[in-house]
Amino acid sequence: MAKTILVTGAAGFIGSHAVAHLVRRGDRVIGLDNLNDYYDPTRKESNLREVTDQASINRWPGTFEFLKGDIRDRKLIGDLFSDHHFDAIVHLAAMAGVRVSIDDPGLYYDVNVMGTLALLDAAVGRLGSNDSHQKPTFVFASTSSVYGNTQTVPFVPEDTCDRPLAPYAASKRASEMLGYTYHHLFGLDCTVFRFFTVYGPRGRPDMMAYKVLDNIFTGCDVPLYNNGNMYRDWTYVDDIVSGLVSAVDHPLGYEILNLGRGEPVLLSDFVKGIEQLAGRSSKLTSAPMLDADIAYTFADISKTKKLLGYEPQTSVPEGVEQFWKWYQTAVFPSLSQKE
Repeated sequence: MAKTILVTGAAGFIGSHAVAHLVRRGDRVIGLDNLNDYYDPTRKESNLREVTDQASINRWPGTFEFLKGDIRDRKLIGDLFSDHHFDAIVHLAAMAGVRVSIDDPGLYYDVNVMGTLALLDAAVGRLGSNDSHQKPTFVFASTSSVYGNTQTVPFVPEDTCDRPLAPYAASKRASEMLGYTYHHLFGLDCTVFRFFTVYGPRGRPDMMAYKVLDNIFTGCDVPLYNNGNMYRDWTYVDDIVSGLVSAVDHPLGYEILNLGRGEPVLLSDFVKGIEQLAGRSSKLTSAPMLDADIAYTFADISKTKKLLGYEPQTSVPEGVEQFWKWYQTAVFPSLSQKE
């Protein structure tokens, strides 16, 4: 049965993929995004066009309506919930980036915590929604950064996560706990996903795969922290979305789950894979690891598998190849024309 689903951050990297998946399977999706300038808004507008074009060409059975707006705008959120009965909320909108959050922690808390609070209030009927309706399932995107410099490896959802290394991680951890509070007080089903290093088509320009290719083809300066001696649990975007959609369909009360691949790869090896596909070497600038960074991420996904049947399908080499194909078409079309 088709659902009506609110996707926040719908024009972003993961959000646009989530919208596409839901519309493709027949759901009615309302997408919300403020198209801010954290990176070029034209990239987000291109993401939306890709989704709508695919939906039209392939005649997907679902529908997609986009609304430009800010999750902190409580009147807008209240009106949205008065106008629609949502079966689920996939909350992806946030200020992202560990390092940038150090420079402007106030903005990160305003968006990530207060914006999430506005959505939680609306979900439980305190902000323009109809109390007679069943509460929507709330699916929230958190981050592996909440683990800080944990010594428990692989990272398990039961970790206390009480030593965040940057305001970004602290804001996400605070929002996780708000989710539990609203589950406890109002019976809201809330599934929190801690995303590990997501990559793939429509990736943000500040993400490593994108930056390496920009370095190769434009010469822009890109730091390689700790000489690439850092492990990351690279997770392809389609695998992330499969977890999100499964949580939409299977309310769990309140759960915190990891969304990763569970197979860390050395950063320097990840870069080499991109260079091999591009047929050129990058010229990254060696830089020391920052205080807000850690040397590894490694997701224990056993709980996610057990509760949601989550099984990541895309290997890192396969995923990098898909990203490279997209980059040639969407970012540097002249590259694909030369082939």
